[in-house]
Amino acid sequence: MLDPELLERITARRAELDELEEQLAKQLAEVRAERDELAVAERVLDRVSEQLADERASAAPTPGQVGGRAVMLIPHRTPDVEETMLPPDYQRILAAVRQAAGPVMARQVGEVLGVDVTVRARLEPLRGRLVRLVDRGWLRKLPDGRFTTRL
Repeated sequence: MLDPELLERITARRAELDELEEQLAKQLAEVRAERDELAVAERVLDRVSEQLADERASAAPTPGQVGGRAVMLIPHRTPDVEETMLPPDYQRILAAVRQAAGPVMARQVGEVLGVDVTVRARLEPLRGRLVRLVDRGWLRKLPDGRFTTRL
């Protein structure tokens, strides 16, 4: 005959293990649910990152073709287009205009940038870039021909 006390201990232990199994099953279900949520979050993050990358790429200046030569297109100034989207040469031009005490002539910008301003053929391309920045809303051109930053 089995010892009743031993039988009672076995029954109590079985009840403990059943309760532990129930708790572990619940925890496992919670872990699986959270993993599923994380997988969804990762997919959403990947999609958003791809969309942002696509938007940045489309907003960045892209080379175009003019007369069979590659040229850099200058984006119009809008709230969502940052100065860093401009080609480096144009960023330097903007910085030179900003650091001036007031409105500047193309010659003064050329001097800051290290352009030989005594040669008209070197100055005119710079003037063209300044005008392009005016046309795209990055700078203002005053009636006297001087350039200044936009407010």
